[in-house]
Amino acid sequence: MRLHDLAAALHVSAAFLPETKVRGVTHNAAWVEPGFVFVAIRGARFDGHSFLADVQEAGAVAVIGEGMPEGVPSPLPYLQVPGARAALADAAAALAGHPSRALKVVGVTGTDGKTTTSWLARHLLREAGLSTGLLSTVGYELPDGALRHFPAHFTTPEAPQVQQTLREMVDAGAQAAVLEASSHALALDRVRAVDWDVAVWTHLSREHLDFHGTLENYFADKRRLVERAPFAVLNADDPWTAQLTGVAPAETTYSIEGQAADWQASNIEERLTGLHFRVASPLGTFDATLPMVGRFNVANALAAMAAAARLGARAEQLTGGLATFRGVPGRMELLPDAGSGVRVIVDFAHTPPSLEKALSTLRTTTQGELWVLIGSAGGLRDPGKRAPLGEVATRLADHAVFTEEDCRDTPLDDILHEMERGAREAGRTNFVSIGDRREAIRHVIGRARPGDTVLLAGKGPEDTLERATETLPWNEVQEASEALLARA
Repeated sequence: MRLHDLAAALHVSAAFLPETKVRGVTHNAAWVEPGFVFVAIRGARFDGHSFLADVQEAGAVAVIGEGMPEGVPSPLPYLQVPGARAALADAAAALAGHPSRALKVVGVTGTDGKTTTSWLARHLLREAGLSTGLLSTVGYELPDGALRHFPAHFTTPEAPQVQQTLREMVDAGAQAAVLEASSHALALDRVRAVDWDVAVWTHLSREHLDFHGTLENYFADKRRLVERAPFAVLNADDPWTAQLTGVAPAETTYSIEGQAADWQASNIEERLTGLHFRVASPLGTFDATLPMVGRFNVANALAAMAAAARLGARAEQLTGGLATFRGVPGRMELLPDAGSGVRVIVDFAHTPPSLEKALSTLRTTTQGELWVLIGSAGGLRDPGKRAPLGEVATRLADHAVFTEEDCRDTPLDDILHEMERGAREAGRTNFVSIGDRREAIRHVIGRARPGDTVLLAGKGPEDTLERATETLPWNEVQEASEALLARA
């Protein structure tokens, strides 16, 4: 794309602009490559305009911004826009060829349930015959189904990464895409230039108020997704839904609590094999099975089914898809038991509240004893949570194993002693510490009896284990599966 064309896409005068080819766009000076346009964003700590000499040296061909500081000339052609972040998103979409226009796009937002609902929707759309990509906090997938991760420096995909990923999906033959839309992504215009077809609302509760300021601001930022989509899937059990009704041109609702809704679940049973429930929907009434734990996942399933149905999925495709869903990697992921009779679940829970929620959920469906394996990160990663983790683990589980997570430069013994202290001060003795995580996994799975449940918490989908100065490859599911096979 030529700089003239990019300026026209941003509704900026192209007069006096050189006929320069633009290869990419970014707001991070360190990511500028020859032929890039740099978007100078004024943030709380830095003003992008202070990096113009650096980006010029790196090969930038132009700058986009809300106006140069008074009296300071720009060393590069300058495109002045009303909003720099909005321009970053619009420029990224234009350079990528507006890939979302070639896709049926489902966006999922809410405080809880975004990731699971996104993965469920992706799975159901594939079962319905649509080649589907996925962009979530766990990673992204092209239609081939292989989970990929952004480079480490892209901790949160910005607008250029979102648009480039959508471009890759289209080039790989995708017909649909499911995107997890966080409040930060919506507030900071990272997904502004996505053309949505369906917006899914899961739930709202207090979170990220350090960024949004108030719960009302948090809601308003998440509401943007519903405002931008032609069709909304709304949770009738969430009190905030009352302020979303009628916002989208068309909508459907879902409920697991008996609220008046288009999609309703009843007769919910939590068994060792997963969730069993009955669905009443616009497609008819049918029974469904979902191999996951946690009653709340029935709500996520209803939301995903409603979104997939909007894009053409039939009832038999929905039920078949639910029954074969393997879960989100590392998010209450239920593993095949290899004939052991032991239920093993891998989860990312690594804070006292998240561990308490996971153990409380599993306790309600455990026939035998409940085991938990948990570690705590080293360095400055909230050392104050170590003792509370030990207390929660030993209070809610019958047996707890304390082990490594990512100890980094903190002596592992110091971390384990803190977790042990939390347990002892609560009067608990039902724990053991095993520093090597692989050995700890084999210990807990080997000691569990048929009917018991084992929760491996803390690592979830992470693919590395940081031990002192080493960063080792790690796959929690693989380690657990090997332990189950060794037990068998």
